[in-house]
Amino acid sequence: MKYYLGIDIGTSGTKAVCFDELGKVQSSKSYAYDMHVPLPGYAEENPLDWVFATKETIKAITKEGYKISGIGLSGQMHGLVLLDAEDKLLRESIIWCDNRAVEEAEDLRRSFGDERMKNITGNPILPAFTLAKLLWVKKNEPEIYQRIAKIMLPKDYVRYALTGAFVSEYSDASGMQMLDIEKKCFSSEILDYMDLSLQQVPRLMESCEISGYIKSSLAVELGLEETCFIVGGAGDQAAAAIGNGIIKPGDLSIVLGSSGVVFSPIYKEDLKDNTLQVFMHAVPNTYHIMGVTNGCGLSYKWLKETFFSQLEYSELNALAGQAFPLARGLIYLPYLNGERTPHLDPYASGTFIGIRQNTSQADFVRAVLEGVAFSLRDCYELLPKQNYHIRISGGGAKGKLWRTIIASVLKEPVERIVQDEGGALGVAILAMVADHTYSSIQEATQKIISVHDLTLPETLWQEPYENGYELYKNAYQSLKNYYKKAF
Repeated sequence: MKYYLGIDIGTSGTKAVCFDELGKVQSSKSYAYDMHVPLPGYAEENPLDWVFATKETIKAITKEGYKISGIGLSGQMHGLVLLDAEDKLLRESIIWCDNRAVEEAEDLRRSFGDERMKNITGNPILPAFTLAKLLWVKKNEPEIYQRIAKIMLPKDYVRYALTGAFVSEYSDASGMQMLDIEKKCFSSEILDYMDLSLQQVPRLMESCEISGYIKSSLAVELGLEETCFIVGGAGDQAAAAIGNGIIKPGDLSIVLGSSGVVFSPIYKEDLKDNTLQVFMHAVPNTYHIMGVTNGCGLSYKWLKETFFSQLEYSELNALAGQAFPLARGLIYLPYLNGERTPHLDPYASGTFIGIRQNTSQADFVRAVLEGVAFSLRDCYELLPKQNYHIRISGGGAKGKLWRTIIASVLKEPVERIVQDEGGALGVAILAMVADHTYSSIQEATQKIISVHDLTLPETLWQEPYENGYELYKNAYQSLKNYYKKAF
């Protein structure tokens, strides 16, 4: 029996999971680290923390006796990692939920225009993407910008530390807003605008190709053979999609992580006919459309840590179950870090509306769950109209109440699969394909993934949630000018 590691370099920590070739979990280890918020709207992490966490989780698994054949890396997207000519970090990473680059996004809009940028990269200009962050460094930290030798994404920095390979793959790189998404290469037009060369950006490859092998200097420390390889891997959303069997058009994934994501594969011929964000999938010759709400699990975590630190999440879920649908008219807008889909508004802020004297703790908890569900529906409404096969995953999907709220708001049943390791399983599958354990991603997902349960909409909740969704949409329209003035 062969064993593979799927390693997910996330926002709050890194998780390594050991799978056998049938996709069964043998061991799982996690290591947490901190996000730094030096100013409102800023979000940074130390890439050395990711490397340390990755090494610690690998060592914890190999000490249990598992001989690892290959490793897949999944990572938080859009983060900016900068190295100098001696491979030293130039600054902390500006990560995905940082919204400081608002003025830089406007600079890009004046230089390119949203339509031109969308034609090149598949997406309108956003301050959350790597390009705007990079322009912020160029304008505000020119002494650092002049010393840049390598530009990387979070998981690719970990890869570089483990293998020495300066490589990325298409799913993650397409979220930098620097790729020509149809030609599958870095855009010379964008690189010229940024005064960058191809030598400063990573070589690109498919997600299921071998990118490199563990450095001999690290093999003994980590308990790995020098023959242990690392595949291209995937951005966190593409990885989670594969881990949920979302690999072809008509499949739909909802991921309840720090951010909330609605994800569906498309083919190249459908690139132009959508209003959602577009990236390349980890499945070769496939793209995907994606709607993102920034404050999904972050909202629930904020609520717990700020007001209910003494409770476990299971107790918080039980408390929410005591409240009625629509929480006595309380509406929550989950815009703790601005909002991406559908507003593209970095100024939007988290908001409770409708607090009364009889509003209870349970109402607040339920309102957060419902507000995130409404924000997911905002994404869902922008999808091409068809019958979707919906699967839900992520930490938030473990709670039946939240799954039922989401199914009721969308008015669609949602599946949950037996394998709940999401991105870690997805990139482990990529490693299995690279190792020829399976001939394709399609074969692997068919043999590994099975359905755990089906959550149906609650009929009695659909009318209040339909009314609540209209209130939710109107609330943002009423407040968006306030947000901009108050930010």
